[in-house]
Amino acid sequence: MIKKHSINTNMRDEMIDITHLVQEFVTKENVQEGAVIVYCPHTTAGITINENADPDVKSDMLRRFDEIYPWNVVKDMHAEGNTASHMKASTVGASQTVIVSNGKLLLGVWQGIYFCEFDGPRVRDFYLKSLN
Repeated sequence: MIKKHSINTNMRDEMIDITHLVQEFVTKENVQEGAVIVYCPHTTAGITINENADPDVKSDMLRRFDEIYPWNVVKDMHAEGNTASHMKASTVGASQTVIVSNGKLLLGVWQGIYFCEFDGPRVRDFYLKSLN
């Protein structure tokens, strides 16, 4: 089964913890052993797995992305002016695959799954697909 989720983002750059939504899907689909794919169909947003204990990690990552991919670069030719968001999304990636064991996401103690917005605020979608 494929499940579509829509979320509202609130800022231009933001990391939203979606771990609970992915676990709810695994539970509802009764996936005991297998994997789940978390996929983002947008070119200016992505999915990552990273630390979810210290909120400074998210703010540090977003700050560093802005340092690496600044918004106002005169040489960027993309007409929408959001080349930085495309670069950030390509760096993060469009999907993550998470192993499921005993009905639970096999994540590390400090890990969470994040929807990464790089061109918000917007209404965004992501998809979940179980592999079992």
